[in-house]
Amino acid sequence: MRLPHVQEWLAENPVDVLCLQETKLVDEKFPALALQELGYHVWYTGQKTYNGVALLSRLEGVDPVYDLPGVDAAQKRFLAVTINGVRVVNVYIPNGSSVGSDKYDYKLQWLEALQEFLADELTRHDKLALLGDYNIAPDDRDVHDPAAWADGVLVSEPERAAFGKLQQLGLSDAFRVGNDEAGWFSWWDYRQGAFRRNMGLRIDHILVTDALRGALQNCHIDKTPRAWERPSDHAPVIAEFSL
Repeated sequence: MRLPHVQEWLAENPVDVLCLQETKLVDEKFPALALQELGYHVWYTGQKTYNGVALLSRLEGVDPVYDLPGVDAAQKRFLAVTINGVRVVNVYIPNGSSVGSDKYDYKLQWLEALQEFLADELTRHDKLALLGDYNIAPDDRDVHDPAAWADGVLVSEPERAAFGKLQQLGLSDAFRVGNDEAGWFSWWDYRQGAFRRNMGLRIDHILVTDALRGALQNCHIDKTPRAWERPSDHAPVIAEFSL
């Protein structure tokens, strides 16, 4: 449904690599040809109705991994490809539903498996970027109303601690490298005029190794497509590097 949005956005923002989450398509129905016609190599893994991730690159890639070891392979939430010497890891981390639920426990297990995978990957890749919908707002600066969200899913201490453990592997939040301000968000609910009122959360992130942080030119959130007709409730996060 949102293929035209992707095509329009790429025409205005011809990025080298694009990571997509929640494609919600079985592989047989993924619009690979339409994206290849834009000049991209395409990798994707999906399922009907839920989840699904895809990765587009103007350069060729090698060593794709389509499933995160140690978690349910039926949920298509993970894709890693090496592009021009950079290990690009695209994730759609589980939402968690509500604190204490089975889905919340699964989210924490998934994050633990991701940490283990990355710890191994980092022994081989000094240039690594972890991109995607994390479904975690790292601290109160990333929440429009911290009191209203306190202790809830997306902001709970165990989730934030898991985010911190990813950073402890040697990964930096690219957006926060040059911006300490509160009030910058990447997701807004469809209800209550949340986007118009800027009632959002910053839950989409790009974490990078020191080798990429040193090459980082800027990182910003593009709110423009969130205002389009029938938009995604997320906005793109863009990082630029000099490599």
